[in-house]
Amino acid sequence: MTPDRHPAVPRRLVPRMARGSAPWLVPALTAAGIAVLASRGSRARKALAVPVVGLAAGMAWFFRDPDRGPASGRFLSAADGVVQSVDPLPDGRTRIAVFMNPLNVHVNRAPIAGVVTGIEHRPGGFLPAFDKDSERNERVIWTFDTEMGEVTVIQIAGAMVRRIVPYHQVGTEVEQGERIGLIRFGSRVDVYLPPGVAPAVEVGQKVRAGETRLDRD
Repeated sequence: MTPDRHPAVPRRLVPRMARGSAPWLVPALTAAGIAVLASRGSRARKALAVPVVGLAAGMAWFFRDPDRGPASGRFLSAADGVVQSVDPLPDGRTRIAVFMNPLNVHVNRAPIAGVVTGIEHRPGGFLPAFDKDSERNERVIWTFDTEMGEVTVIQIAGAMVRRIVPYHQVGTEVEQGERIGLIRFGSRVDVYLPPGVAPAVEVGQKVRAGETRLDRD
């Protein structure tokens, strides 16, 4: 499904790096710089520098934070990735789970404008985010007070993640599509559509945070 969009956001000449990426990105880039300087005049050292530079490049790609939107729709995807499940719940809500692999952008965004009324961190395991037992993984539960009522977004840690980085505090007013946090490495994000809101995405569909519409008119 092609998202409804307004004119594209101008591209940056230098890619933005995700807030909260410094503890991983800075050491990788520093090591790459040292390896390149040390490799001068030596083929052996150049060969050793290649994987170090490759790791730094991979880190920079993983922690990229491109500008997005704006897009139209009452609810937008909170994450890049593939829709893993669309589950109607007994309380009338619909849970849309999006799995992010290591190649996806891992900065998450608010699906709808509102006020942050709750940020709850729950410690847990680190099973692969696509595993059914990942319901017991570490997570951060966001609650938003919106014009559509209370909306919940859950960031779930994956197999390699050891921290979820929230960007806001309780009481903060956020715009639709605004960055709300980062999950380091593979993970999942669930958005709970309120009762009466029909989903517009299906299992297996690729989505983009802040651009793909989740709800149907």
